[in-house]
Amino acid sequence: MNVLVVYSHPNPKSFNHAVLETITAGLKEAGHAVKVHDLYAEPFKATLDGTDFGQIMGGTTPPDIQKEQDLVSWAEGLVFIYPVWWFGLPAALKGWIDRVLLQGFAFAITPEGLKGLLKHKKALVVNTTGGPEDSYDAGKAKEIYIRPMTDGTLRFCGIPDVQHKTFFAVPSVPPEVRETMLAEARQLGKAF
Repeated sequence: MNVLVVYSHPNPKSFNHAVLETITAGLKEAGHAVKVHDLYAEPFKATLDGTDFGQIMGGTTPPDIQKEQDLVSWAEGLVFIYPVWWFGLPAALKGWIDRVLLQGFAFAITPEGLKGLLKHKKALVVNTTGGPEDSYDAGKAKEIYIRPMTDGTLRFCGIPDVQHKTFFAVPSVPPEVRETMLAEARQLGKAF
């Protein structure tokens, strides 16, 4: 299957980047065709501004957005890799979603209600956190950062099979735990 990996972290030496490399290797081992879109390495304007909005409302998709939509359309599966910052996603990824997953492309408003338009078979969301898992168990914190992407974005846009994985406390766990995490990331890619 064609798989688009959308990656959002500014440090190419980060654990997130190691997860990217490992999941990508697993996807390729499983025989998938893979394209990686690094939102920090490949500059993409992350703000939906008045000019964009005017063009879109006038029926014209700005060329840089069209290029991204073509990339999304190429894929049959989507993988998102990013850190959890302030119980959400990095601004670069939020801006990509705002500008790319537009009404008429990713969803429609019909007389019967909202309808997802993306035809992808599945999606995988992989996060990293700085804190331990038990600190996210209190107060529904996991739900706060997981559901906006899995349900509020991907399932809303029509993708029925959305999986999620968080690697917790990355900066403070011993190196052997991070190695175990990377082995799990490889398996996530191979099983996609």
